Amino acid sequence: MSNPAFNTQLIARHPRLAARVMKTTTPHGEFLTPHFMPVGTRAFLNYLTPADLVQTDSQIILGGNTYHMLLSPGLEVIQALGGMHKMMNWSGAMLTDSGGYQVFSLSKNSKICQINEEGARFKHPINGQIIHLTPHSSLEAQKVIGADIIMAFDQCTPDTLDKALVQGAMDRTHRWLLQSKAYQEKHPHSVYGFPQALFGIIQGSYFRDLREESARFVTSLDLDGIAIGGETIGYDMQKTVEIIQWVQPYLPQDKLRYTMGVGLSPQDLIDVVAEGIDMFDCVAPTRNARHGALYHGHLIEENGWLRFESDMENARIQIKKSLYAKEDQPILNGCTCYTCQHHSRGYLHYLFKTQSLAFSHLACIHNIHVMQHTCQTMQKLILGH
Repeated sequence: MSNPAFNTQLIARHPRLAARVMKTTTPHGEFLTPHFMPVGTRAFLNYLTPADLVQTDSQIILGGNTYHMLLSPGLEVIQALGGMHKMMNWSGAMLTDSGGYQVFSLSKNSKICQINEEGARFKHPINGQIIHLTPHSSLEAQKVIGADIIMAFDQCTPDTLDKALVQGAMDRTHRWLLQSKAYQEKHPHSVYGFPQALFGIIQGSYFRDLREESARFVTSLDLDGIAIGGETIGYDMQKTVEIIQWVQPYLPQDKLRYTMGVGLSPQDLIDVVAEGIDMFDCVAPTRNARHGALYHGHLIEENGWLRFESDMENARIQIKKSLYAKEDQPILNGCTCYTCQHHSRGYLHYLFKTQSLAFSHLACIHNIHVMQHTCQTMQKLILGH
């Protein structure tokens, strides 16, 4: 699927691993992979401004979830404000998701949401309005959001050993992908005139034969990029790596690869990049930050690759602990983020205990910086070979 305004170029490969550096050009700027996408589910990142994101060297964000944008502020408001980039004042690249994961979560309660062959039917939680999200309406909404990379509507697969259920969800995802691609070919631009790239999503849960079947199908359609989805991805990292290894032989070398929901810790990024993944997103870094869990560790080069070494449980400081109350040192010695350059653990402990909004702001800056620093270090290591 030719898209002149969206271009990916393989810059370098690791000599021993599948890790690589890709240069991606979009209508809203370039970015290098590996790259972590901070998540702005509702058209903003909790406690972070676009200027903060630039300072952490975030070059692409997940800028708006289709389901949430339909509910609030609504497509008419987004379009009146000039699209998500202008609305947020974010000038960099942006990806948005299709709403498939939220539909998956809601459909666990059939009174709230029901999935059928056409799509998902659910009630607006505030005004009770019935909303029907389909491959057509999901892409239509993403045209109004205006992201540079948009996702085909899919049925996220649960972690289950019910193979018939997984097969049914995967087959439906494939049918929806064909509908999404047909819509994209008729409407390749956002409503603001910018070309958009379409990614498809590999499903199949725990089943190797289904994952391979899905990988063959999705990659056969010549999309702009390939995502790997499902409840397992990012949640069970051992299984995530195994699934990537199953589908890796089918993934085109010249297309971006995106694991959805990966990024609970810096080590998770290192593990999937080693398997050839380029992009990832996760709400965990900012969510952990707001709850006082601050990344702590150092990148160690070992056998030509990296690991995130920490003497803290889960590689995070729990800043609420009283032992930090009088510590006049940064969260992480050597960290160049704004928070570590200007504030001590003792001050952050105080802010957390007083429930200051300033704490969440400073904590989120640190955690996102650590994730991007991990990506930049991987880039440099791969480029250096």
